[in-house]
Amino acid sequence: MKEDAASAPRLLNAAVVVAALGYFVDIYDLLLFGFVRVKSLQSLGFSGQQLTDIGLTLLNWQMAGMLLGGVLWGVLGDKRGRVRVLYFSIALYSIANILNGLVTSSLDYAVLRFLAGIGLAGELGAGITLVAESLPKEKRGYGTMIVASVGLTGALLAWVIDMFFPWRVCFFIGGGLGLLLLVLRISVNESGMFRQMEAAEGISRGNFLALFTHWDRFSRFARCLLIGFPTWFVVGVLVTLAPEFGQAKGLSGVSAGNAIAACYTGLIVGDIASGLLSQLLRSRLKVMWIFLIADALAVAYYLAAPFCSVAAFHFAHFLLGLSVGFWVIFVTIGAEQFGTNLRATVATSVPNFARGMLVPIASAFLWLKGPTMTGDVIPAAAVVGAACLLIAFAALIGMKETFDQDLNYMETV
Repeated sequence: MKEDAASAPRLLNAAVVVAALGYFVDIYDLLLFGFVRVKSLQSLGFSGQQLTDIGLTLLNWQMAGMLLGGVLWGVLGDKRGRVRVLYFSIALYSIANILNGLVTSSLDYAVLRFLAGIGLAGELGAGITLVAESLPKEKRGYGTMIVASVGLTGALLAWVIDMFFPWRVCFFIGGGLGLLLLVLRISVNESGMFRQMEAAEGISRGNFLALFTHWDRFSRFARCLLIGFPTWFVVGVLVTLAPEFGQAKGLSGVSAGNAIAACYTGLIVGDIASGLLSQLLRSRLKVMWIFLIADALAVAYYLAAPFCSVAAFHFAHFLLGLSVGFWVIFVTIGAEQFGTNLRATVATSVPNFARGMLVPIASAFLWLKGPTMTGDVIPAAAVVGAACLLIAFAALIGMKETFDQDLNYMETV
């Protein structure tokens, strides 16, 4: 009990608090487009099928930016420091989102979503790396749970803001929140493990290509990435396109904003549950198995079940969010699988590559569904969802348990 009392204050250190608030703003900006997609495109003169096709194209540009940013910020995090990445990434996406409120065409909308995506890519990985390196191994699961759970409530703020403000003002608010967050960054010190590595000689840091030059490193990296596939199929396809899926099921009046809010409420509950369960079972992998199975069941229910009301349909979105509440475990695993000299590279690139995989996932879905969003949407989503889940299950087999992993070591590159 004395040991717990002594270590408890460290759970809410500056790194945890600032990383949680940073992820809060990150999620607000990341999900805001899902809330304002239809009305923003309508105000720019688009209608009908264009709202879906151009909307997915813009989302793909955002995710493509996150793919690029995942590599850029991860490498810089290991070479120049975790805190510097937090400064520059949040400055970029804050400015880009303010400019998003001034767009006049789909072209500048796409460019700014791409730049915002690059900026958004740095927040989570750098924050999780700082938290993982600032807490003892017995507590870091709680720390990452706090970051993920608090951060995901940013989606609920975006939902509320969307209900009361025009879509352009919603972007201004997100950018303004990000700029205010820069002030809090002053209170965050650099990771002690990074400073030890920085002082050492002959250490290769942030070598992204090193992840592909040795089978063990590549296998660990690929597994970390692939187990996250189902999350962005659920969020990027099933939930973002909730109005289209509702129409295919004979429902009218389905709101994308309400679907996203229901999903992220489930995600918050799921992240808290998965984080606590991981600490209870002293295992990351057991929790991943439990939640991936739950996700398979939730997706099957969503696609196969008839829904008699919009409320019942939105409850299915809550269940989808609950089932992908393994996101906190997913990002924690990425930070724990590699040594200090590659940790930020992996912890930043893995969640953003998983997010960026929405590009091929959405493209495959669009190709399978054909030119219309009618009944073809259900079988198309079933095929793509089954593929994502099978990939995640295959990647989880043989993965190394990291709950008790000591993080103060270097990768031999």
